[in-house]
Amino acid sequence: MTSLRIARRGLLAAMGGLIARPVFAQTADAKPKVVMQTGKGVITLELEQARAPLTVGNFLRYVDTGRYDGSTIYRASRAEGAPTIGLIEGGLQYDPRKLLPPIAHESTTMTGLTHQDGTISIARDAPGTATADFFICCGPASYLDANPDAPGDNLGYAAFGHVVDGMDVVRAILAMPTTGVARNPEMQGQMIDPPVPIVSMKRGA
Repeated sequence: MTSLRIARRGLLAAMGGLIARPVFAQTADAKPKVVMQTGKGVITLELEQARAPLTVGNFLRYVDTGRYDGSTIYRASRAEGAPTIGLIEGGLQYDPRKLLPPIAHESTTMTGLTHQDGTISIARDAPGTATADFFICCGPASYLDANPDAPGDNLGYAAFGHVVDGMDVVRAILAMPTTGVARNPEMQGQMIDPPVPIVSMKRGA
């Protein structure tokens, strides 16, 4: 499979040193669920709170305060020659006023989580710049895991849960037309047109 590249956005690079301290209410449930109602159907997520507490806590702050409601899934990045493999990305790219401070990076070497089919992970620029945007993998994507032997930024992305229901919706979104205009040239040809609405995100049972 041809590796996909997660385009790096510089919008929050200057904030990379900030670390958000979660103030959300703790829950005894080590794997809380979140139900994402999209314009294409429902995606249910199970989050690895015990293994990635900072990233899950940050995600739940956005969920619990309704910040994702009315946002979009705006990107579908498909592997060259394998259109059913790739990722979809969503969040608050188009509404930065809703962003909370960025969080420290929980790499896959810290959590033991890896990027598999259905994994949800947090998008970032440099380590320590992740805020609200997330992506869901279609197919295994080990190149998104931390790789301590690689040169440069080798910390990968912070996986923090997986889809337990609705992968058919994820794959349908991956297959949508991507003729939208990208803010970042590296994402040209990957922007869903029109973006898929995220109607709501709520905690599930």
